[in-house]
Amino acid sequence: MLSNGATVLVKTSLTTPAVTVNVALRAGSVCDPADRLGLVNLFSKVIDRGTTARTAEEIAELLDARGVSLNVNVTRHTLGATCTCLSADFRAVLEIVADSIRNAVCPDDEVQTRRGEMLTIIRQDEDNPAVRAAERLMALLYGARHPYGRLSKGTIETVNTIGRNDLLSYHRRFITPSALSLVVVGDVGAEQAVDLAAQVFGDWQAADPADQGLPVPERHVERRRVVLPMLNKAQADIAYGFTTIVRSDPAYYAYWIMNNILGQYGMGGRLGQRIREQQGMAYYAFSSFEANVLPGPLVIRAGVSGANVDRAVASIDEEAARMAAHGISDQELADSKRYLIGSLPRTLETNAGIAAFLQSVQQFDLGLDYDVRLPGLLEAVSRDEVVDAARATLVPARACLVIAGPYGESS
Repeated sequence: MLSNGATVLVKTSLTTPAVTVNVALRAGSVCDPADRLGLVNLFSKVIDRGTTARTAEEIAELLDARGVSLNVNVTRHTLGATCTCLSADFRAVLEIVADSIRNAVCPDDEVQTRRGEMLTIIRQDEDNPAVRAAERLMALLYGARHPYGRLSKGTIETVNTIGRNDLLSYHRRFITPSALSLVVVGDVGAEQAVDLAAQVFGDWQAADPADQGLPVPERHVERRRVVLPMLNKAQADIAYGFTTIVRSDPAYYAYWIMNNILGQYGMGGRLGQRIREQQGMAYYAFSSFEANVLPGPLVIRAGVSGANVDRAVASIDEEAARMAAHGISDQELADSKRYLIGSLPRTLETNAGIAAFLQSVQQFDLGLDYDVRLPGLLEAVSRDEVVDAARATLVPARACLVIAGPYGESS
């Protein structure tokens, strides 16, 4: 850790003469003001569009000359930037990345241009049943005013209100050294990387970011259902879900295995086998699980024709109830463990993959030996622990459900 609170992690890998730089700041969309939804998303699009020392054109030319593309992304809790460069260009590239993070000026013309791009994306999303179903489900699960339930891209109205001063205010409040985690992976020595990080970030001084004080969501005790008719569409999209646990919960690994069996393993787990393979009525069917700083969602998704919505929802209900009531087989447990453990080397086969993994380790304080311990943590999960996770979560009477597409309540 640098003296100003910035964290630096370095993993030397000599496989290729390249280095991945991955920066994460605890400044994600939860930092959006309630009346400026989409602010962090807009900032992410202008962070490299000019600094106090360089214009947008100069930054682009410096990166292009080195064959580097800076990818900036926003999650609910982090603003991230990542790129890969030749090891010979590491110093120059890290200097540019640091300058963009520390000294972004958010030029008015760039704000206007990127706002226009965001508004186009929002309008496209409003016409996309899958996006509308997923967004509305989060609002049902967490409440439309909760940071997890709000629209991270914002709305036409909120994005139109965001100005340059709003972005600079966000930068002052949340883009600080103590919020920063820098991961460097590749053909560079640890001492060299840390020294350079200290040179480009070490003299940066700013107050610690404000505590967001996020409210813990309440678990629903009744079923909630919303239909969003989009009768001009060919496909209906179903989003069905529950809130689960925080990432630090010891039951995380049981939930991970449960979700893999339910809607991931093979061609979509039990859900894919039932709805798509056996019944032949889904364009897709799967589940996802995202434990987070707050209890995260377990979401089941399916795309079907409007005529098959009710059958698909009934099948989801039945599979959820069956897993909660009867659990899983020993074979399913063994297959899922083997699959998840076997997937770990593929996750870590590139510099970018290792860097992303280390950022997750840092975010959730998992320990630098987590890659070594993880197979054992999965292997130790018992069948009863997976059953307990299913019974605590997969209760159709408490599910939140959104249907978007060519479907009405009388369909």
